[in-house]
Formats: sequence, structure tokens, C-alpha cells
Amino acid sequence: MKAWLPLLLRLALVVLLVAFVTSPGWFEPLLKPLTENNAPVIYNQGSLLTLTLLHLRTVLIATVAATIVAVALAILVTRPAGAEFLPLSRSLVNIGQTFPPVAVLALAVPAVGFGEKPTLIALFLYGLLPIFENALTGLTTLPANVVEAARGAGMTGWQRLTKVELPLSAPIILGGIRLSVVISLATATIGSTVAAKTLGEVIIAGLLSNNLAFILQGGLIVAALAVLIYDGLSAVERYAARRMGREAE
Repeated sequence: MKAWLPLLLRLALVVLLVAFVTSPGWFEPLLKPLTENNAPVIYNQGSLLTLTLLHLRTVLIATVAATIVAVALAILVTRPAGAEFLPLSRSLVNIGQTFPPVAVLALAVPAVGFGEKPTLIALFLYGLLPIFENALTGLTTLPANVVEAARGAGMTGWQRLTKVELPLSAPIILGGIRLSVVISLATATIGSTVAAKTLGEVIIAGLLSNNLAFILQGGLIVAALAVLIYDGLSAVERYAARRMGREAE
């Protein structure tokens, strides 16, 4: 029973999340005590389901872009021809963590306008560092005997990269992607300050109207998404690690 308990809790969370974003009215009695002066209990300025899907889309686009750039940079600096660019690459990926997301949005809006684009820029910059560092760690800590065996088998540099190095590094790279996604899920909420369609819209509406029910709705959906996606990517990471372990044997 103990082994099944975590899975049952996750399934219950999935069911509650789906029920809440599709039929939030069911939960009105629970949230009613959090409102004052007959204020609306359920967010009524848009669909929670639509905002959730748009929030996830924004995070997905930014994460895919950050993964492509970060992994490409890690590959570049772990090749003999690109090793000298490691300090520069580290400085570049650290830029996103140096500036607060609000500052990135403020700088991006004059260049690309309001909406989703400045949010994507902020999430992209914030997502680079964990993916780059994990990819770098994965590519530089490969078993030397495996790499030498691949070289001795006559593999070209490209074949070693695609058939040996990246597959063996995949679990560590996935760990960086997992961390990046969780950071982006939370950070994306501030995108609504520049008119991006995210769950931050619900939270901001609650702050402006002093409606704790709205704030709780947006916050709980983001938190549930973060927990579920983190667990899902952790499971993928463990599967990749086991698979790579079996192949190495």
C-alpha cells in the first residue's frame, strides 16, 4: 500500500487539477469564505482552462528554445575547437540570472512590444543556466573507457556525440530541463504584467481587487502544474538513467 500511495496522490492531484480548470464552479463553496463584500468567488474575466493551456504553451516554447541553445553551447565548449569559449559561454548563460525577470520584461517591451514575446525572452534567458550547466556536467563526466572504446571502434566525432555522449548525458541534461521548467512555470506568471496570457492574470486580478480567492486559484494551479511536471520529468530522467545503465553493461 505504501508503494502505491505516492502514485495515488499524484492521480488525485491530476483529477483535482483537471476538475478545477474545467469546472471551477464546483469549488465555489470552498473558496467563498475567502471573499469579501459579495465579490466573485471564481475568476470571471476569462477561462481558467484557456489560461492554463496558454501558460503551458509559453513555458514549452521558452524551454525548447533554451534547451536547443544551452545544449548546443555545451557541445561547442566541450569540443577541442571550442574549449576557449567556455568562460564566454558561462557569462552569456548567467545573464538571465543576473537581471530580475521584471527588468528583462521592462527592457524587452520597447523592443518587441507587449504580449507573449517579452515573456518568452525572459523565460528563455532564465532557463539557459540550469540546462547549460547540467549538459556541461554530463558531457565532461562521461566514463573515459566508454569514450575511448567508441573512438577505438572508428566512430567519427559526430557519431560519438550522437550515439555515445548525448545518450549517456541524457539523464543529467533532463535534470537541468526539469529545473528550468519549474522555474519557468513560476516566472511566467509575471508575464501578465505586460499583457501576456498566463495564470498570472488571475493572481494580478486578485491583488488588484483584494480577492484572496482569485490569488489562491492562480497560485494553486501553478503549484499543481509544477509538482506534476516535476514528477513526470523525474520519472523520465530515472527511466533514461536505467536504460543508459543497461546499455553500458
